[in-house]
Amino acid sequence: MSILPIPAIDVRDGRVVRLAQGDYARETRYSGDPLALALAYADAGASVLHLVDLDAARAGGYTLAPLLQALAADRRLAVQTGGGVRDEADVRRILDAGAARVVIGSLAVREPARVAGWLRRFGVERIVLALDARRADDGSWRLPVHGWTETGDGTLEALLAHYADAGARHVLCTDIDRDGMLAGPNLALYAALAARWPGLALQASGGVRELADVRAAAAAGCAGVVLGRALLEGRFTVADALREAAPC
Repeated sequence: MSILPIPAIDVRDGRVVRLAQGDYARETRYSGDPLALALAYADAGASVLHLVDLDAARAGGYTLAPLLQALAADRRLAVQTGGGVRDEADVRRILDAGAARVVIGSLAVREPARVAGWLRRFGVERIVLALDARRADDGSWRLPVHGWTETGDGTLEALLAHYADAGARHVLCTDIDRDGMLAGPNLALYAALAARWPGLALQASGGVRELADVRAAAAAGCAGVVLGRALLEGRFTVADALREAAPC
C-alpha cells in the first residue's frame, strides 16, 4: 500500500514552532520563515502541506491567509490548513484564500451535526476532520479541544462512526501523547480505525521519528502521514520520505 508523506508547518507568532504533546508552554522554535520552508518542501517534491495556525487554534480568527495566498500563487502545494475555525464563514474565507482543504478540529468535536452539514455543503474533499485524541484511564480515546487545552465529550470511536455515516473522507488523527515526541506513531490505533472504517482516508499524525515509520503507517492502513519535527530536525528529508512511501 502506498502512502502520501505530508510535511507539516505549525505557526505561532509568525514563527515555525512545534509543541510537545500539544502544550503551548513546551514550544520549540525553529529558524527560518514559514513561506521559505514551505517552498523548500515543494522543491523537494512535496505535493501536500499541512499548515496549522496555532494562535487561531487557541483564540480563533485564522491569521495565515497571506501565507496561504502566497502558497496558492506558487501552485505546487495543495494546502490543508486550519486553526480557529468557528463558523461557515471561516471555512469559506480559508477556501477562498487558496486552501485545498480546511482542517476542522475543536468544532468537529463540539458540534458534529453542524460540521456534517458542511461536508454536504462544501464537499467531502474540501474538509479534513482533525480528531486528536488522548487515551483516558479507562482505555477510551477522549478528544481534547481548544488547542488541546480542554477535554470534549464523547469518544473518538463514537465521533468517527458519526462522521463515517455522514460520508466523511479525510480524517487526520493525532495521538496527542506522541505528538512532537519522536516516539513513533500509534500504529495499533490507526490499524484499528482503518479496519473498522476502510472508507476513510486516514492521516497518521504524531510521533514519526524515522523513515521506517512512514512505511509502517502505510501498512497500518493510513493514506497519509504527517511529518513535523522529524523533518525540522533533519532526521530525514521530504525526498527520503517520498522514496520510502513509493509502492514496492
